[in-house]
Amino acid sequence: MNATATDSRLSPLRVAVLGFTALLAASSLLGCQEQPLPQQGGVSRDDCLREVTLDRLEEQIAVCDKVVAAYPDDPGPRNERYLLHSLAGNDEQACEDLREALRLAERLPEDELDAQLRSDLEVRRELCAEGPLTSPPTPPAPSP
Repeated sequence: MNATATDSRLSPLRVAVLGFTALLAASSLLGCQEQPLPQQGGVSRDDCLREVTLDRLEEQIAVCDKVVAAYPDDPGPRNERYLLHSLAGNDEQACEDLREALRLAERLPEDELDAQLRSDLEVRRELCAEGPLTSPPTPPAPSP
């Protein structure tokens, strides 16, 4: 055999190293992909605030109703529906959702409740205690 033929062949060790490197690269790429949130009945935990627009709040509340039904022990969807109701001017329903979210949150161990959710619930508890969440419509200015 000449030197060129020997140099062009891969040794078993080199094949193993290249294969292992390719496997590591592929697994690191797959590991970086965002995993979808679990779904229950075709409803995802994060559907309440997906694609919210002010002109479609009632539709989005109906979607969020399904999320709340699919995740009855999770305070998060009720907190999100609170936001939708408050944007729609449904203060009573918003605060009702908040009270239920607070009740569910109190049943969770402290380390299982997301810190941001905890903060949202406390701020919103104060807002509901203060009175109406939305301002009443401003009357038109008198004409001269």
